[in-house]
Amino acid sequence: MGCRYIKKVKSVMQWGKIILPLSSIRYYPPQFTLRNPLIEGVSKAFHAGHEVAVIVFKLSNLKDLLEQTEIQQHSKLMKNVKKIFQIVVEKVVNPKEVISLHDYYGDGISLLITVDHDRHSISNIDIMMKEITEEVTQRFIKLYPSMDPTFEVGYMFVDKHDFSIQDSLLRAHRQAIGMAEKRVQVEINEMLLSINKIITHKAITLLAQPIIDVATKEIRAWELLTRGPKGTVLEAPLQLFSVARQTGRLYELEMIVIEKILQQVKASRCRQGIFVNCTPLTLGNIRFTNDLKKLLQKYRSISPKQITFEVTERDSIEGLKNFSFNINVLRLMGFKIAVDDTGAGYASLNTISELMPDIIKIDRSVIENIDKNSVKESMLKGLLLVAKEAGSLVVAEGIENQEEASVLTRNNVDLAQGNFYARPAMFFDEIAT
Repeated sequence: MGCRYIKKVKSVMQWGKIILPLSSIRYYPPQFTLRNPLIEGVSKAFHAGHEVAVIVFKLSNLKDLLEQTEIQQHSKLMKNVKKIFQIVVEKVVNPKEVISLHDYYGDGISLLITVDHDRHSISNIDIMMKEITEEVTQRFIKLYPSMDPTFEVGYMFVDKHDFSIQDSLLRAHRQAIGMAEKRVQVEINEMLLSINKIITHKAITLLAQPIIDVATKEIRAWELLTRGPKGTVLEAPLQLFSVARQTGRLYELEMIVIEKILQQVKASRCRQGIFVNCTPLTLGNIRFTNDLKKLLQKYRSISPKQITFEVTERDSIEGLKNFSFNINVLRLMGFKIAVDDTGAGYASLNTISELMPDIIKIDRSVIENIDKNSVKESMLKGLLLVAKEAGSLVVAEGIENQEEASVLTRNNVDLAQGNFYARPAMFFDEIAT
C-alpha cells in the first residue's frame, strides 16, 4: 500500500498537458515556477477573494477499455477522451471560472476552477461533476459504441493558508485523487481526522448577520453562519461542508450546527427570528425530524416558531424521498421554511411552487448593482409577484450600498440583509448591541 501511494504521488508530479484554457496550451515541469499558468491562475483567484477547487475525473476502467482496442489505438483513445472533456467543460462550466483543465498520469483529467462563496453552495460542484461525467460518457459511447467508460470523481480545495501555492496545489490534487478512488491514503486520513475532530469537539463558531425591516430599519431576525476552526483549511463554510459531505459526515455536522444555534439562542435569550441554513440532504434525512424533536426537548424555552430553516435554491430536492414529508412535519411543529438564493440556482422557481415557503430570499446576484440595471429591477418585481402569489415574505440579500437599498424601498421589499446594514459578527456580540 505504502509503495503504491508513493508511486501515485510521484506520478502526479510528472509533466501533464494543459488542455484549457486554449491560450495556455503547454507542458509544465514538476517544479512549478511563478510564471506557470496554474500558479498564476490560483494566485489571481486568491487575490480576488475566491477559493480554488481541484476536481479529478479518473477513468477507472481504462485497462479494460484499452484491451478492446488495437495497440496503435491506445494513444488515440486517450487523445479523444481529452478532446471530449475540453468540449464538455467549455459547454458546462462558466469560462471565467476555469483556471485550467489538464491530464495526469495517463488515466485521468484534472479541472481547476475558482469558487465564490456567495455564488456557490456545496451542491454546485457535485452537480457540475455529474453533468460533465454524464455528457463525457455519452459522447465517448458515440465514438466507441461497444465501450462503456466508468469515471471516479473527487475534489478538494487548495489551502490558501499554505505558504507555498505549489505545495498546496499538489496536496489538494492528491486529496482529490484519494476522494475519487475512495482509498484510505495518508492525505485522506488527515482530512478525515480533521472533520472527525471538529464533529467530536463541536469545534465550530457561529457568526450572526441581522435581517432588517426595510421600512423601519429595525432588526427583525438574525441569520446564523457557520465557520470551522480559525486559520485552518476548513474554516470557510464551503470547504467545511464539502469535506463533511465527501467523507459522509454532513448530517452529523449540520445537527451540531443546529444544536449550537439552540444553545446560543437560549444563552442570549434572543427573542427575534433565527435563520438556519440546512441542505436538502439533511432536511430529507429520515432521522432528521426525530433528532430535532430530541434537541427541542433540551431547549424547551425556544419556540419552533422562532426558527426558519433556509433551503438553498441551488440545491436540488429531486429524488429526496423523505424531503417533502419532513418539510410538512417541520411546519406542523411550528418551524418556518425559507427558499434561499432565489434567482441564482439550479433548481429554478419550481422549488417555490413545491414548497410554498414562508419566506423567499432573493440572491445577491439579482441585487448587485440593481440601481444601475433596469432588467434586474424588473426581475425583482417579478419575484415580488411570485412571493405575493405564494404568500411569502421577501428578504433581499447582499445589500452593499445606499443606492441598492433605495431600490428595495421604492419596491416595498419586506426585509433586507447585507454588509450595508451590518457585517457578520460573533453572535453574542451582535445580540448585546
